[in-house]
Amino acid sequence: MCGRYAAAADPAALVEEFDIDEEPAVRLPADFNVAPTKPAYIVTAETDPESGVPAAGGANRALKVARWGLVPSWAKDPSVGSRMINARCETVDQKPSFRSAFARRRCLVPALGYYEWQGAPGAKQPYFIQARDHRTLALAGLFEWWTDRTRAADDPDATRLTFTILTRSAEGSVADIHDRMPVVVQPSLWSAWLDPRSDARQQLQACAVPELSAYPISTAVNSVRNNGPDLIRPQ
Repeated sequence: MCGRYAAAADPAALVEEFDIDEEPAVRLPADFNVAPTKPAYIVTAETDPESGVPAAGGANRALKVARWGLVPSWAKDPSVGSRMINARCETVDQKPSFRSAFARRRCLVPALGYYEWQGAPGAKQPYFIQARDHRTLALAGLFEWWTDRTRAADDPDATRLTFTILTRSAEGSVADIHDRMPVVVQPSLWSAWLDPRSDARQQLQACAVPELSAYPISTAVNSVRNNGPDLIRPQ
């Protein structure tokens, strides 16, 4: 499971790294403790203005702000998103909550790294896990638009953009810390992953496990109220 991660990149840096046409209208501050329901950046293919479906090709990309925890378009209550922060890659195409997004609305979630905990309840040691070369991790994600029909159509809060992160069985050194890990999409696969015409299952299977490094950090990360670069400082 991936339940916390760090998203510290400046939006201008993300625009350059992910080859995005322009910066988003909303600028988020660096967040070293992204938790469920918090806003974060996601990368999507440019969306067709009429259908709302990502444009074919996946090469023209947009940087958007979304809330972590996918809310299906048919959900009556957006609070279900807090329970849908992860989608298991083994069953994602079978679950009603994720099936449609997996086929047509895939995204990348830029992350400096992510957190996992190891040990007995009450004495768990947190670890920060990042790319061995310290590059940004592009986590495989899905997104959905949810409309609050109790609000006026022109109410800016009537529509929410939400996302989830796909997970797989852990491999390599991180498997000793936790049995699950987020799926990471390599740069060569970004366009295909974002392209709704591509076979999602085939693209998912093509995602290799990157070389990762993990080290123990302070338990300060346990509280979502704590933030800042000190959270990822080795202990």
